[in-house]
Amino acid sequence: MNQNTVMIETELGDWRRTHYSDRLSPQMADSDVTVMGWVLSVRGHGNISFMMLKDKEGEIQVLAKAGSCPDEVREKISRLKAHSSVGIKGTVKPSEKAPRGIEIIPKEIRVFSEVEKIPPFEPYAKTVKNIDTRLEVRPIDLKRKSLQHIFKARSKILQAIRNYFYENGFLEINTPKMIATATEGGAALFPIFYYNKEAFLAQSPQLYKEQLTMSFEKVFEIAPIFRAEPSRTNRHLAEAISIDVEEAYVDYNDIMKRIEDLIKISIKTVNDYFKENTDSEFITVNMPDKIPQYTYSELVDKMQKVGAKTEWGDDLYPSNLKKIGLSGFYFIKDWPIGPKPFYVKMSKSDPKISESFDLMFGDLELSSGSTRVEKRAELEERMKNKGLKIDAFEYHLRAFDYGMPPHAGCGIGLERLIMSLTGTENIRDATFYPRDVDRLTP
Repeated sequence: MNQNTVMIETELGDWRRTHYSDRLSPQMADSDVTVMGWVLSVRGHGNISFMMLKDKEGEIQVLAKAGSCPDEVREKISRLKAHSSVGIKGTVKPSEKAPRGIEIIPKEIRVFSEVEKIPPFEPYAKTVKNIDTRLEVRPIDLKRKSLQHIFKARSKILQAIRNYFYENGFLEINTPKMIATATEGGAALFPIFYYNKEAFLAQSPQLYKEQLTMSFEKVFEIAPIFRAEPSRTNRHLAEAISIDVEEAYVDYNDIMKRIEDLIKISIKTVNDYFKENTDSEFITVNMPDKIPQYTYSELVDKMQKVGAKTEWGDDLYPSNLKKIGLSGFYFIKDWPIGPKPFYVKMSKSDPKISESFDLMFGDLELSSGSTRVEKRAELEERMKNKGLKIDAFEYHLRAFDYGMPPHAGCGIGLERLIMSLTGTENIRDATFYPRDVDRLTP
């Protein structure tokens, strides 16, 4: 190639990547490759420029040296700023000090987008304190190694959870996210215009997944839920991902066993990921032989014994859970029936309690589940007691006229599960684009 006639292209054209960074090795010495990614850094030393290129699998060192590559290519590389998107055609050479023991001697470069603006924070810094600053340019923030590991682990966990459901005969479903009535009553709803009617964003797929047990017996859904709760904490979102399960001919004890299986699978998955990615700096999560179960009444007694101000029927607040020293994963079961939604089944042994549970990690609630009411008359009675309009739920109730099976289920908050498995302190770093009481963009 004539070094004085090289054109610096800016379009992809017929260029296609031949290798990701993790596929390059010293055994490929003298091979010609095409790599693409973002500029991490450029360092110049006289007639030599070093460029670090990052793709989704890692880093690649590019060595542009006078006499070894075209002058125009070397000069262009020397002027590039971090985050510019580029493609390089070049030759692989061994280099002990470079990532994966190789570097690329460039022959051609295409600059797909050249960056002039400096980000408001250093994206490759280990920590950036102001989360709002980060969220304003979230795609740049998500380049940070710590977040890359969180979301790659998240993807592996979702894959493992889906595999579990498929292997155990569950059908993946998708239920409406625009609904006519509140699933559970209450005011924590986002109203929307639906043609000429008022509708709401779904708080959960609860009623639909119950109905679908009549058709398919075992169903699951991984999808958004919407809660208009004005909470400004590091564990609440207005839009979250829920892993929902519903199964026919079982009760809440069977669903707790399902959750125990899912937690063990998730722990193994995330621990395997951390072992393969030693730079992740996450702590290995302990695998429980069995997730402990405590009744609501047991924990109220424990709280009272340590002087916590709580009475039977009160919610179990995080501050009180901390006082009795509960940690790791555990279930709280047999909650009072009073505050529970209308579809939660009453205990046969005690009308004051319900066949329900919460899965906890320390003081963080990850999941709620229960045995469901399967008889229409009982559902209607529960609705009346809660002041709900029975007519508004006729679309749901009519299914119970045609042989609704006994069934149970739960919903697991994916973001909170990721927090517990990766040690993430702020739930906004467990979702790509957080939605909360203060944030509707980006």
